[in-house]
Amino acid sequence: MARPRSFDEGTVLRTARDRFWSTGYAGTKIDDIAAATGLGKGSLYGAFGDKHALFVRIFDDHCTTAVEGARRKLEGPDSEAYQRLRDYVLADAEAVVADDIHRGCLIAKAAAECAEHDTEIANRARAAFRELNGLLTACVAGAQRAGDIADGHDPARLAGLLLATMRGIEALGKGGCDRADLRGIAETALAVLPVKR
Repeated sequence: MARPRSFDEGTVLRTARDRFWSTGYAGTKIDDIAAATGLGKGSLYGAFGDKHALFVRIFDDHCTTAVEGARRKLEGPDSEAYQRLRDYVLADAEAVVADDIHRGCLIAKAAAECAEHDTEIANRARAAFRELNGLLTACVAGAQRAGDIADGHDPARLAGLLLATMRGIEALGKGGCDRADLRGIAETALAVLPVKR
């Protein structure tokens, strides 16, 4: 009979995630994760598989959490859709500013590092970005139905502009751009939406 685990799986996964997030996939060794979690390599392998399997699990969980967080912020009645959209974009810029260690978005970071040679990570990142774009698209469409954003503009393209702007803000934030510049970029992206006056 297998012995019960003597560690909290969620805590181990969060610790391993933070290690991957800080040093990247290639820069993280299973020994590093073992040291950070206090578990032996055998325990890690037994519970989660090899390094790649552990990373895939962490990355999938993180993508799911990110999409669900966006869903909570972007879904709601049409009458408040534009304000939710605005709040979401500006909060993203503020989060980049608050990231004083410049870790950036784990989804974008993992996609940039791994997607070229790891189809599993590439596919999951693509799905996450597609889901995020879908949530933004639905919110833009809601603002159009409410009359806050003009009809006649493809909501998916407007959403894509916002998503690309937010990912660009993250990249600039990692490069050390200051708060005023990053918020200004977010404000400008919102200002170019065809808002009804």
